[in-house]
Amino acid sequence: MFHVEHKEKVMIDKSRLEAKVAACGIALSGAQLDQLDRYAEVLVEYNQKVNLTAITDPEGIEDKHFVDSLLFASQPQVAGRMVDVGTGAGFPGIVAKIYKPDLDLTLMEPTGKRVTFLQYACEQLGLTGVEFAKERAEEAARKQWREAFDLAGARAVASLPVLAEYCLPLVKIGGSFLAMKGSAAADELTAARGAIQKLGGKLVTMQDLTLPNGDPRSLILCEKVSATPSVYPRNGGKIAKAPLK
Repeated sequence: MFHVEHKEKVMIDKSRLEAKVAACGIALSGAQLDQLDRYAEVLVEYNQKVNLTAITDPEGIEDKHFVDSLLFASQPQVAGRMVDVGTGAGFPGIVAKIYKPDLDLTLMEPTGKRVTFLQYACEQLGLTGVEFAKERAEEAARKQWREAFDLAGARAVASLPVLAEYCLPLVKIGGSFLAMKGSAAADELTAARGAIQKLGGKLVTMQDLTLPNGDPRSLILCEKVSATPSVYPRNGGKIAKAPLK
C-alpha cells in the first residue's frame, strides 16, 4: 500500500467539470464525478513520490486530463477490448473506463513505477476488468497482444508515423486506432499517411476540437482494413530513428 504524508487535498470542482463536459455533449453521473474527483486526489498525492504529471492544479487536471480524455472516451469506437498504449498516469484509459464501465481495458505502460500507480489507482477507484501490461507496444505486438484489440488509443506518446507503428499491429482487422493529437495534428497526419497504409490501416476522419482552456486537440481515427505485415513493428530504435513513410 502506498502512503504519503497528509497534505491538503487538491480536488476538482465537480460542478465546474460537469458544466465543461456538458458543453461538449457529455453527461457524467454523480458517481462518475466522484470517481474523477478521487482519481485527481490519488494522482496528486502519488505524484509527490513518483513523477506522473506536471499538471497538478485542479482546473488543469479538469481540462488537460479529464475533459481531454472524455472527448476521446465519448467516441463510438471506444468500446469492446481497448488498449491504451503508453498510458502513463492512466490517460485516456482510466477516464474512458470510468465513463464506459463495460470497456475491457488494457493499460500498456513499460515503466514499472507507473504500472504500480495504475494498479493502485484502479483499486482506489473500484475499477474491475482492467489488465495491466508492463510492455513496450512494439514488443507487445510480437506476443499475445498482436491484432488482439478492437481499439488501440494513445495520447502524447510519439509523432503519428511512430505511433501508428506502435498501435496498428495491436488492432484486429475491423478494429480502430484512435490517436489524440495537439496543434501539429495536420502535419503529423500528412507525414503518417504512408505508414498507416503499410501497417494495414486506413484514415477515416480527423476531428478538430478545443479544450475549455483553448488548447487545440485533434482525434485521428484509422480503421484496420488488412493484417499488419509480419515485418512490423520493427524494434523501438528503428521506429524512432527512421519512421515509416
